[in-house]
Amino acid sequence: MESQTIIHTIASGKKTLSLEFFPPKSDKAIQQLKESSRDLAKLSPDFVSITYGAGGSTRKSTFTYAEQLKTDHDYKVMPHLTCVGHSQNELAEIIQQYQEAGFRTLMALRGDPQGDSQTFTPHPDGFQFANQLVAFIKSQFPNFEIGVGGYPEKHPESPSQTNDIQNLKKKVDAGADFITTQLFYNNDHYYRFVDQCRDAQIDCPIIPGLMIPTNLERVERFCHFCQAELPDSLKAALSSAHEDSQALQDVAVEWTFQQVKALLENGAPGIHLYIMNQSKFVLALYQKLREADHLFHT
Repeated sequence: MESQTIIHTIASGKKTLSLEFFPPKSDKAIQQLKESSRDLAKLSPDFVSITYGAGGSTRKSTFTYAEQLKTDHDYKVMPHLTCVGHSQNELAEIIQQYQEAGFRTLMALRGDPQGDSQTFTPHPDGFQFANQLVAFIKSQFPNFEIGVGGYPEKHPESPSQTNDIQNLKKKVDAGADFITTQLFYNNDHYYRFVDQCRDAQIDCPIIPGLMIPTNLERVERFCHFCQAELPDSLKAALSSAHEDSQALQDVAVEWTFQQVKALLENGAPGIHLYIMNQSKFVLALYQKLREADHLFHT
């Protein structure tokens, strides 16, 4: 699967399906990742990503599990890389390791503030902004394809949507090849975001990122963290179904199905799913999309 880059797959007109995993930290979580990655391989996702812990806390495990996903399932893997806690020399070492292992795509992020701090503090010999990391990768490792993050409802630290779009443009101008968005549960935010990006001459593909709303507590937590809208109708549906596992799955899958269907019909280049290393709801969603003839693969 490494023969074609992500951007070439998108350029071919194919609607892409991609999944995000995270490095497990316990024996139970390791087993869950193993089972989920095996079960989801049957969907033949166009690529998968794997996250990078705060302050580089999963530096080794991100690489280890990126390798495992690539080797065990022939996944095309996009490891995340952040600026947090790293000097430029350390970042170069990490990127070199990925290059030597045959990876071709990186997700370049600033990263969240370390510990309990609400303010991002860059490494004295590192980078403060993601666009600096993008430029560094492009100058030192020009063969890498680079994805960056975008916020349909603006980054929580940004003073305005206009300012946030300007910062995103800096990342694209520095060499980013495509954008993957933060989660949202109201598609209008994505459509508006794409229009704003195009008005700002951001012309690269913008892949919507979705998280299946598997339970209300998790959805509320993530929406609070990302400052994303939680529609009242979704909140009510999840609340009423919380004691019935099948009803909860039906609500969650139906909501995401409607999001995916509308997004693909309205020009989204694909769908990126934040799956929390779980496969059950993703498989149910894929089956529903298949039955409705809204598949990703041509």
